[in-house]
Amino acid sequence: MGLLDDLRASRRAAGRRPAVATAETDHRTPALLCIPDISGFTRFIQESGSQLAPFLVADLLEILIEANIIGMQVSEIQGDAILFYRLGPPPSIRQMVEQCRRIFLDFQNYLRLVERDADSELGTALRGYELTLKIIVHYGPVSVAQIRQHTKLMGKEVIVVHRLLKNNVMGSEYALFSDSYLRTQPATDIAQSFTWTRLLRGSTAYEHLGRVRYRYAHLTPLRQFLTTPDGSGGASSQSGVLKVRRAVRVPAGYALRVVRNFRLRPSWMEKATGVHYDVTKAGRLGTSYKVDVGNGQIDFQTVQLFEEEADRLEYVEKISHFRLFPNSLLFFFIEAVDDRSCLVTLEFQYGHVASQQRSIRTGQLRRMRRFLGYSILKLAALCERMYERR
Repeated sequence: MGLLDDLRASRRAAGRRPAVATAETDHRTPALLCIPDISGFTRFIQESGSQLAPFLVADLLEILIEANIIGMQVSEIQGDAILFYRLGPPPSIRQMVEQCRRIFLDFQNYLRLVERDADSELGTALRGYELTLKIIVHYGPVSVAQIRQHTKLMGKEVIVVHRLLKNNVMGSEYALFSDSYLRTQPATDIAQSFTWTRLLRGSTAYEHLGRVRYRYAHLTPLRQFLTTPDGSGGASSQSGVLKVRRAVRVPAGYALRVVRNFRLRPSWMEKATGVHYDVTKAGRLGTSYKVDVGNGQIDFQTVQLFEEEADRLEYVEKISHFRLFPNSLLFFFIEAVDDRSCLVTLEFQYGHVASQQRSIRTGQLRRMRRFLGYSILKLAALCERMYERR
């Protein structure tokens, strides 16, 4: 075929009606899109006057990422919100509701921990500011592009999920599910998944997109399940606590100094072989450090220290990137018995165990309790040995 024939063929093809694009023909992939958005973020940053406010928001965003229990990926972080996605078939409504519950509870539990420190700058700054969450859930075909090390989602449905952040729902503490997602779920499953709150109907008209219909549920009823800083919670609290205790023949203040010494952590933490930290920041609250444990590594961050009562000391660390127990906290309670002895309690608080199988969850909890038990025995022995040699 010559050049003239090619031109004629091109003109004939140009005159034909274009085929309707489908997810198969334009290489789009169906995907779950989920955006947890921190309500009150902008006002808190602008009005609180706290230099630590951006660091708190960074911690809260990390909490949201670690609360992921259905295998979502992070597409992008935009200030006070995270765009999660999961390619392929949609998760069940029960899984999605449980994911929303987990995100909300982990977020609010961490806020409670910060707020209880009335003497800290952040605790003071949080007063008068109601930070909470709204969660948007949508489903539809997207285009996926790999730009260097970043995965970029594109298409109409990505625009829709972002637009849904601006809607007609009253309040700022809710989960919103688009009709595009809900149509993938059996009506009976939807009804059974919202026995703890009401699922209401709504819609919003958007320029160029038309009217988008959705249903939403207020998350406020979940506050009854929040954990208090002492590890207690509602009757049906989904968070857990593991606790071990040991009498130590050293003064309470001395035990606290050993606990807070990063360099000594491998000397008493079970299976710990090394520690990595910035020596110029050691001892400061907010400092992060890493401990080599077994074949892996656990990230810790110092969060709180209470020394106001001489006979009862408290030190708290947040544990990050702990795959089996996301968004967990390690509390050290040190109570003076007399001038030369104290009672040390290690309390491990966790939101959930990252496994769907009950037998695995039970086994991991048993191993964690054993880990804490061996650690506190070694901590007591180290404290006493060092105190005798001082």
